[in-house]
Amino acid sequence: MMGHRQVDQAALFYEFSLERHVPAGHLLRSIDRFVELGDLRRELAPFYSAVGRPSIDPELMIRMLIVGYCFGIRSERRLCEEVHLNLAYRWFCRLGLDGDVPDHSTFSKNRHGRFRDSDLLRRLFESVLRRCIREGLVGGEGFAVDASLIKADANRQNGVEGQKGLPPGATGHAVDEYLAVLDDAAFGAATEVTPKFISPADPAARWTGAHGGQAFFAYSTNYLIDVQNAIIVDVEATTAIRQAEVWAAKRMIERAMERFDLYPSRLMGDSAYGSAEMLGWLVNEHGIEPHVTVFDKSARKDGTFSREDFTYDHEGDVYFCPGGKTLTTTGTRVNDDATILYRAAKHDCSGCVLKSRCCPNTPTRKVPRSIHEGARDMARTIAKSWEGRVSRRLRKKIEMLFAHLKRILKLDRLRLRGPKGARDEFLLAATAQNLRKLAKLIPTPNLKPA
Repeated sequence: MMGHRQVDQAALFYEFSLERHVPAGHLLRSIDRFVELGDLRRELAPFYSAVGRPSIDPELMIRMLIVGYCFGIRSERRLCEEVHLNLAYRWFCRLGLDGDVPDHSTFSKNRHGRFRDSDLLRRLFESVLRRCIREGLVGGEGFAVDASLIKADANRQNGVEGQKGLPPGATGHAVDEYLAVLDDAAFGAATEVTPKFISPADPAARWTGAHGGQAFFAYSTNYLIDVQNAIIVDVEATTAIRQAEVWAAKRMIERAMERFDLYPSRLMGDSAYGSAEMLGWLVNEHGIEPHVTVFDKSARKDGTFSREDFTYDHEGDVYFCPGGKTLTTTGTRVNDDATILYRAAKHDCSGCVLKSRCCPNTPTRKVPRSIHEGARDMARTIAKSWEGRVSRRLRKKIEMLFAHLKRILKLDRLRLRGPKGARDEFLLAATAQNLRKLAKLIPTPNLKPA
């Protein structure tokens, strides 16, 4: 018999439990176990007045931001709408059925004030990382580093020529932040090269054509991950240029050592981190094995002998050319004292049968050697070994995190402007990725909802 919908008489009372209506396997139920905000509340307390009207609960705003970045809800206006309607979001944010969702403008006001003044989002990221360490997900032996370009919220059509500088009327938070980081190694001081174009809306964003297609304004998000479970150990926002990315790698490694007592035995990276100075920093200053592709431009394309055709003798500190002659040095350094020159004797070169293939246009052959060449040789040896092949495979984990960041979390373009805006978004996204990883790798106890 066909049933009838019973809507004749509305009930006077309802019994409803959010706890019972959130599925046991919901992502937020798994994540909620790892969100610990008690310490953050205490650290925020000095930034609130002891008198006056009570503010919006900062824990509510943090939980809402976690929801937004875990589920790729990029707009704070839309986030407020989703939290208002979604029962699971209300449960995670401790709002119940009747709790009021704050206005979207509350996030902007707190972001430019208390959150940045207290470095709250950095503390939130580090609290989640500490939980990852306590759960045994961070091995601390093998780290990988890389950077990825994220488009800035800046229209490429509105850029002005870099040589002309910013228009006189350019104002706003992003402009103030740009002027504040002109001497910062992560931004203005990373290079002396003037960019081709500058965006008046976000002048710290770098004009780049690194993807090979249409150029655009961008920032770089830099990740340092532990390759055991692809946990993000640190994240740093920089301008989209190699020098700044190398500086960020050093800063992240040192911060992991200082704050978390994590001393990796090896670092994996591509050729962007394979400069002689960077490899020397890893090996000589920190004793880290460089599982990094060496950045080497010594190969010649004119058919003459390259540097690799010369054999270096460590004991005698000399080079031997393909003809068996010796190249010595007086210790003279060039290129800002970073390179030592080795020269062959003129009488050896003048009568050599290989001169046309060695130095046809000069009386003698010179071979430059970096003061960090020992670290470069170590990296080359590792690259040819079985461990080097394994590291190249493990290094792909960081690329997978960037793909997840852009495709799943939908952070392929920034919503906030300025270096601080980029830093805020990258920290929140990395926090969300670590929380999702915790939820995936740490089983949920088999407890039935009340």
